[in-house]
Amino acid sequence: MKEIKAFVHRNRIADVIHALRDAGFGDLSVVDVLGMLRALDPREARYSTELGERVTAEVKLELVCEDGRVEEAVRLIRENARTGQHPAGWIYVYDVAAAHPIDGDGE
Repeated sequence: MKEIKAFVHRNRIADVIHALRDAGFGDLSVVDVLGMLRALDPREARYSTELGERVTAEVKLELVCEDGRVEEAVRLIRENARTGQHPAGWIYVYDVAAAHPIDGDGE
């Protein structure tokens, strides 16, 4: 199994999620983050006094999938997260050593 993490502009995440869900990808998490992507709009960016840098509102998408579907997932993310600027975000792929369900019965 692989974990895919993608950092994309907030205004593109809905299209990315819909494309992945339509293709049958299910284990998705979405988290609002502050990053260093170049802002598409001045309202996306702000100065962080904690970091001492200009930051942009971004979204981190996390997806777990089978090894054989990684290329498809990466393609869908790239196609649907495009903004017209370079780079429009980043996609990282990691190996998952193990995955364990959290059961409700405690056994």
